[in-house]
Amino acid sequence: MRWVTSLKWLAITIVAIVLAFAAFITWFDWNYARPFINREVSTATGRPFEIRGDLSLHWLAPNAKAPGMGRWLPRPRLIANDIVLGNVAWSQAPNMLTLGRLTFSLEWLPLLDKHVVLPEVTLSAPKVIVEKRADGQNNWTFSNGDGKPSPWKLRIGRLILEDGVVRANIVPQQLDLTANIATIDAQAPYGIGVSLKGTFRGVAITGKARGGDVLSLEDTGDPYPLDASVSIGRTQIAAKGTFTNPATLSALDMHLRLSGPTMADLYPITGVLLPETPAYETNGHLLHTAGVWRYERFQGKVGQSDLSGTLVFRQREPRSILQGAIVSNQLRLVDLGPAIGGQNPSGGSDLTGKPKAPPSDKVLPVDPFKTERWRAIDADVQFTGRKIIKDKSLPIDNLVTHIVLDDGVLSLRPLEFGVAGGRITSTLVLNGQAEPMKVDSQISLRHLQMKQLLPEVDLMKTSVGEVNGDAALTATGNSIAALAGSSNGEIKMLIDRGSVSKLLLQYLGLNVGNIVLTKLFGDKQIEMRCAAADFAVRNGMMDARTFVVDTDDTSIGVTGQIDLKREHFDLTIRPEPKHFGLLSLRSPLYVRGTFQHPDVGVNVPTLVARAGGAIALGVLAPYTALLPLLELGQGKDSPCGALLANLQHPASRNPSAVKPVPNANGTRTSPQGSQSGGRRTPQPSATAPVFGLGREAP
Repeated sequence: MRWVTSLKWLAITIVAIVLAFAAFITWFDWNYARPFINREVSTATGRPFEIRGDLSLHWLAPNAKAPGMGRWLPRPRLIANDIVLGNVAWSQAPNMLTLGRLTFSLEWLPLLDKHVVLPEVTLSAPKVIVEKRADGQNNWTFSNGDGKPSPWKLRIGRLILEDGVVRANIVPQQLDLTANIATIDAQAPYGIGVSLKGTFRGVAITGKARGGDVLSLEDTGDPYPLDASVSIGRTQIAAKGTFTNPATLSALDMHLRLSGPTMADLYPITGVLLPETPAYETNGHLLHTAGVWRYERFQGKVGQSDLSGTLVFRQREPRSILQGAIVSNQLRLVDLGPAIGGQNPSGGSDLTGKPKAPPSDKVLPVDPFKTERWRAIDADVQFTGRKIIKDKSLPIDNLVTHIVLDDGVLSLRPLEFGVAGGRITSTLVLNGQAEPMKVDSQISLRHLQMKQLLPEVDLMKTSVGEVNGDAALTATGNSIAALAGSSNGEIKMLIDRGSVSKLLLQYLGLNVGNIVLTKLFGDKQIEMRCAAADFAVRNGMMDARTFVVDTDDTSIGVTGQIDLKREHFDLTIRPEPKHFGLLSLRSPLYVRGTFQHPDVGVNVPTLVARAGGAIALGVLAPYTALLPLLELGQGKDSPCGALLANLQHPASRNPSAVKPVPNANGTRTSPQGSQSGGRRTPQPSATAPVFGLGREAP
């Protein structure tokens, strides 16, 4: 049994050695070890390190969750006071870290593999600065004296902060932020309060936050509570909820509220490309797991429009993608204006809120599309607008569109909505890869009711009829104005199977007698035989190849051009009666001037000639003074059947390929008209008005 006795003495010896070692390190004055620790840490980090204050050690019970022998070994708990860690040579701040007190527990066995595992670290009165230069160098990557990364690895389980200051100066992101941390009491589950102040992309950041007193730096599943309210420039952000791992924001579950003057301000903050909008506010549920961010069941307002839905942001290569579905029960078109290139009432989109000077004497928006941002992200979003409000007089409903952004190419297929009892369907493709941007559009109008187009105009309330049309246009440019000024294609419109207000037509024809009689005896309906418009568009010039309104009473023809590049009118309107009328002062109208300041008037020489003739005859015989005004209608019936048949062919993006069409007199004209020295050659006609091309407008 001698071997049993030997084993007992061996065990007693080992225990004695362990106890002696434990007693030694317990009662040893660890301040004698400070020079050794300072030297080794300085070598491992490549930075000056010094423990200036008292250093002591205490023992903790073994960690039952530690692997292997670690679960049987007691853990040392060290307390070091007044610690300084130097900064990189290129930094203007001499120290990266100063601490009033550092308290941490240590695992023994990982040290054998050059891993420093600190299950819990408490930082008291820390002052930390983290920096990153424009070239990508930072001060949180450590290396030893030869410039190589340190072989030692550091892992921290839980972090406790007590009253300190943390500053982040990240040059590539233009971020300079200071966080002041203070311990708070009686606000469970929150244990610390944080105040934020700094700048981001040249604008101010301010905010306050509350967080838990213990932050787990590993994905242990322990939720960390956070309640924050931050202002970044003009954007307000409020978030309240929990997350687990701060490095990856695992299991993030937050109630998020966003507000600001335009959603475009969120792009430099989040990297998610959003359009220019009026002032907005949204509230929703923000979730994050494994590279996927979900903004679920959000509700909010943009301008005076409501929005709700779910958006998903997926991080992927080569570009992240934004997906989802958005619904608006009431959407004002004015709130979409900035998104499609119009003026933003908030003024600018550069976070500073500096308004852009409006263009002088222009109507079409000149604010550029920011196509350089389109290649930063892809998108696939369905949008539904149940009720669309342009103004009180023109309700629009059931807007549906599928928005796809793929490598800088934005498409809306389809973009359709109901208006005036009918429907407008279109496809739009905007190629942001090209410079300037290229646009290809196809638009169709079907079954729009005339009386619903202008319901607040008294003359239209009794008008019936249906509007149909097609447009096919291509253009290049980076704004609405530039696109209009470079557009090419065709625009066709027709009204068929309806009637119009006689009073409205007589206003156009200046037939004073009919206006008076109609007002006295009521507005009669006039059966419309045909109304058709056919414009060829070349380099922003809309050329009226055919523009005629034909009824049993009157034929009205329009000739001329609309210059979209110069925003200028050059139109002549020719009313021609078909029946006997009293007090007729019929004369062509002209429309001149710019879109901003149009000039509409009467061909005065013709009108004065008729009135002068009446006065001259009146001198000879007073009752014959009405003879010049007692006219017999000379208007010829327009060939509506052939005209409508031609217009019912689909619109073409190449207007030169369209065959000649009949004008109001039944003759055919070339789509390009007869040209002579850049002007049209007049067609021979003595009395009948010409409604298509082929006659020079006066």
